Amino acid sequence: MRFSIAVAVAVVACAQSQPTPTPQPAAPQAVAQPPPAPPPAAPATPPPPRLVDVAPVSIYFEFDSSELSSDARSTLQSFYDQARQRPDLSYRVEGNCDERGSAEYNLALGQRRADAAKTYLVNLGLPAARVTAISNGEERPRATGHDESAWRQNRRDDVAPATGAVGQSR
Repeated sequence: MRFSIAVAVAVVACAQSQPTPTPQPAAPQAVAQPPPAPPPAAPATPPPPRLVDVAPVSIYFEFDSSELSSDARSTLQSFYDQARQRPDLSYRVEGNCDERGSAEYNLALGQRRADAAKTYLVNLGLPAARVTAISNGEERPRATGHDESAWRQNRRDDVAPATGAVGQSR
């Protein structure tokens, strides 16, 4: 009987309800994360801008005039468009005349022509300190001859870079 009492006690002990264990939250599972993205590559240094060559130009005048024609203004506008991309350069405007008139008169007329082109370029936005206006008078003819065809070629301004960087002489 002792055996049956022991079994009975064991059955009764097992029959008593034991508190159900509270489920413990599962430990978070490590989720596979993609590897961190590499830092963005530093932007490539762009190549330095290609400096434009500023081509010399000539503009032409009527006899005994320093007034800019519409063709002259258009030519100076194109020159300015190139020159503004080269702030490192200075420019020279040389006024020229045909052989008619005295040397003194032609020097003064050549200066008025050079000043007219310089003023136009400055009004477009080219700094005045970067533009020099001089007169050659009749001393540098482009065409030889003593007729209207030659004189027409000699009544001009030549506009060009003055060698290189601002502050350098020609």
